[in-house]
Amino acid sequence: MAVNNLKLGIPKGSLEKATIELFAKSGWKITVNGRSYFPDIDDPEISCSMCRAQEMSRYVENGTLDCGLTGKDWILENDSQVVVVADLVYSKVSKNPARWVLAVPKDSPYRQPEDLAGKKIATELVNFTKKYFAERQIPVQVEFSWGATEAKVEAGLADAIVEVTETGSTIRAHGLKIIHELLQTNTQFIVNRQVWEKDTWKREKIDNLVLLLKGALRADRMVGLKMNVPAAKLAALVAILPSLQAPTISSLYHPEWYSVEIVVEKANVRYLIPQVIKHGATGIVEYPLFKVI
Repeated sequence: MAVNNLKLGIPKGSLEKATIELFAKSGWKITVNGRSYFPDIDDPEISCSMCRAQEMSRYVENGTLDCGLTGKDWILENDSQVVVVADLVYSKVSKNPARWVLAVPKDSPYRQPEDLAGKKIATELVNFTKKYFAERQIPVQVEFSWGATEAKVEAGLADAIVEVTETGSTIRAHGLKIIHELLQTNTQFIVNRQVWEKDTWKREKIDNLVLLLKGALRADRMVGLKMNVPAAKLAALVAILPSLQAPTISSLYHPEWYSVEIVVEKANVRYLIPQVIKHGATGIVEYPLFKVI
């Protein structure tokens, strides 16, 4: 093992697959070995450990891990004093942000958090929820839920729940309605404060790692477009083209034609291609990107 070694935490559970895929796109292959909590990684300067996202910030804070990936919600829940060096939004399920919401029976009279004064709320996000209601001087009883939180209300174990959702469909399917949003959360790359402030080698290693992770994330929502255009129509075509800075233009073997290349958001391609055709573009090629930095 290398003398210099970065201890990296990989979140086990719902974020695991997306995290490993993101690292693969960034240039690091992580291999999970069955039930082992110590995946292999093709970098002798990094050692990986698996742990639940709910616990990650505690292990990073106490130095068991140098850095790791977890949700903003669990950093707040644990009140962890860590350094957040990057937001990494990479949900494969939905483009909607993950939200912690307050939900009650759809036929209940509750319309706002204040209506729950004196009531019982079930949630996995206990500390954050207690603090949230205390700051608003709303007296509630908050109890930890080990799972199946939506069913707690129907079973008469709670008057309301605080649960994480993207679309709200699961909550509605359990006969509940959302009356308030407490928090929007996303995945964050966190670092032990002592490591970040005092270990020059590890900080540089982390900076390089995050640079490529963010580059892979940015590339995931973008594509490259290449096209040919006659010289007479070049100026008009370039005028309508979006790009990171400016289109790349090069001469073709035929002196009256040019090749134009741009990087654009995937979502814009379906609108852009008909427009460039109207402006004389031909030979249009769309291709994927691996990193945009």
